[in-house]
Amino acid sequence: MMRLFSLVYLVCAIPEAAAFSMKIIDSHLHVWASKSEAESNFPYDQLPPESLQNNATPEALIEQMDKAGVDGALIVQPINHKYDHSYVANAIKKYPHKFKGMLLHDPELSPEMAVKRLEELVLSGYVGVRFNPYLWNEGELMSADGGGGLAVYKRCAELGCPVGVMCFKGLELHYDDILALIEKSPETQLVLDHLGFCALDEKGDEAFKQLLALSKYPNVSVKVSALFRNTGSVDSFPYDRIKSQRFEPLLEAFGPGRLMVGSDFPYVLETEGGYDGAINTVKSWLNKDDAEAVLFGTAERLFGKWGALE
Repeated sequence: MMRLFSLVYLVCAIPEAAAFSMKIIDSHLHVWASKSEAESNFPYDQLPPESLQNNATPEALIEQMDKAGVDGALIVQPINHKYDHSYVANAIKKYPHKFKGMLLHDPELSPEMAVKRLEELVLSGYVGVRFNPYLWNEGELMSADGGGGLAVYKRCAELGCPVGVMCFKGLELHYDDILALIEKSPETQLVLDHLGFCALDEKGDEAFKQLLALSKYPNVSVKVSALFRNTGSVDSFPYDRIKSQRFEPLLEAFGPGRLMVGSDFPYVLETEGGYDGAINTVKSWLNKDDAEAVLFGTAERLFGKWGALE
């Protein structure tokens, strides 16, 4: 029945979105080594899910992108390789017209070493930094004075590298820390992953008010990504409640120029609608003018142009 529903949705809903054709940049996804690649050249720090272990190579991603009409992607450094950025760097080198990278900040590094590492990886094709607050020691803040996080955050303003924050357990847990980052370096572009992790439940509704409040800061943007992570128990593909209760208020508050589509590949492969459904669902919510920003314009404003090098 779910397969039939997906087919009906793709036939009935997607054509409205496909009435126009334009560039699409997937602003949030991951790649990691297959089992054989990990055994030979790119060892894991953490094992990926067994069901996806061999489905997250750059080639597997490009196959999905081609089917969905996606032109380029921002690869966020996966936790599976943690601070070893060689696999993603290799993918960027192999497919420079397709991929850019977002590195994973290591909170254990001194401020000097953290900034040096940032500068090295920028030269390898990385155009952004991910802050995962759960990698900091308990009680430590991303925004702490004298810490590596704040040093990198400030340096990112000078380098033009946005910083993405993953509030996996809820935006409300990190809201004050995020405000401190914004206040201490207002020139740094800050991006919140996956609709800020504001699920469709009472706690998520309260957190969503905080997310909307961040719209007053012009340097804050939001990824319309991993819709499946925000449904709670009340929504599912094709995410009608996500559209009305999360996306539309965000579009009004932030405007299309600070929103960008993302899939959360390869995890999205195990959800109803899959990769194509995730991208084209968001596309179906947009008129042509808004689509130019959400589908590629915002990502290229923040991370640079994708495509053939001149």
